Amino acid sequence: MTTRKTETVRVMSGEVSTIRTEAKSASILFAIAALVSLVGLADAIYLTIEHVAGRSVRCTITSGCSEVLASSYATLPGNIPLAALGALAYFTAFSLATLAAFNYHVARPLLAILVGLMFLMTLWLLYVQAFVLHKFCQYCLLSAAVTITLTMLMIAARRTWWPKS
Repeated sequence: MTTRKTETVRVMSGEVSTIRTEAKSASILFAIAALVSLVGLADAIYLTIEHVAGRSVRCTITSGCSEVLASSYATLPGNIPLAALGALAYFTAFSLATLAAFNYHVARPLLAILVGLMFLMTLWLLYVQAFVLHKFCQYCLLSAAVTITLTMLMIAARRTWWPKS
């Protein structure tokens, strides 16, 4: 009977160790997601400021920033720049990722939902640039790269924190 209890303790210790390792891995992924969100936030704030100021954005890597950002797809009703919505989304992602990194578990599914919605919007906007406008904006492509990175981080993090069946 003593042997059996010892084996149970070993198994339990191994499970606890695995759970701690998975939680630490998820926290690191969420911390990285928070930092990546800041890149998207800076990009979106820059584009919002330029739009509100009425300045044209110059591309240095691609050509087409002015055309993309001046298109009807770049504004919401009321002449609100779409980048402002992006800034709000990135700020929310940063906040939720920070909370998730500190093990506020309620933030994790909310972040996953938000990043999923951001990913779908990114796919739509990439489609618009490629097949409707036939122009690309480097700042929009940076935002797309950030969102795709966030999506990959959420997929990796989900494997560590989502309940296993």
